[in-house]
Amino acid sequence: MSEENGITVDVISDVVCPWCFIGMKRLETAMTLAGDVPVSVRWRPYQLDPTIPAGGVPRKEYMLNKFGSAERLKEIHAQVSQLGEAEGIRFNFEAIQTSPNTLDAHRLIRWAASPKAPAGTQGPVVRRLFEQFFEEARDIGDRAVLVETAVEAGMDGSLVEALLSSNADAESVQSEIATAAQMGVRGVPCFLLEGKYAVMGAQDAETLADAIRQVAVAKAKGELSNEA
Repeated sequence: MSEENGITVDVISDVVCPWCFIGMKRLETAMTLAGDVPVSVRWRPYQLDPTIPAGGVPRKEYMLNKFGSAERLKEIHAQVSQLGEAEGIRFNFEAIQTSPNTLDAHRLIRWAASPKAPAGTQGPVVRRLFEQFFEEARDIGDRAVLVETAVEAGMDGSLVEALLSSNADAESVQSEIATAAQMGVRGVPCFLLEGKYAVMGAQDAETLADAIRQVAVAKAKGELSNEA
């Protein structure tokens, strides 16, 4: 299939969402399963909890308050860990000390897609943020960690450090999150194909691949609706 008949997938996600990490892995597999359909992936922001302060909060206390009991939390972690293992993810929930506010992480992800960043940087930045938080138990709300991530991906560390020290693009990220809510996104991940067709949740790779193929065929035939 030609590049002009390829499709764009906007992934609305938060980098502290374990289902989004699983969804990223499944999307990668889906893109392989979809065969010759060219897929361009763009990462869009969402915050599971924008009320978390800039310095973050103690993870254990936060999660217990959210899920009600240590037993329930252990059960959920076990379920997610099993699913993650099938996708090559080694969740390390017990080691995570801080639940961060992810606004700065989303600003970095936005800059990774800018013309000032090397081409193809956004995906690797997202991947590293997931890995750092869930597998390495690092605080991805820490700006030093974010600068390190940027440099690893080939971005200008000094520029990223300066931007993080300012309010650059904070309103733009928050506006994108508000737009997602207006579209009806109440949970993540959400895969938006060609800006029109949404696949909600960390669906299996085959389901995502089928959706990609169907939308690509419809686009090639000129059958996509012109309505937003």
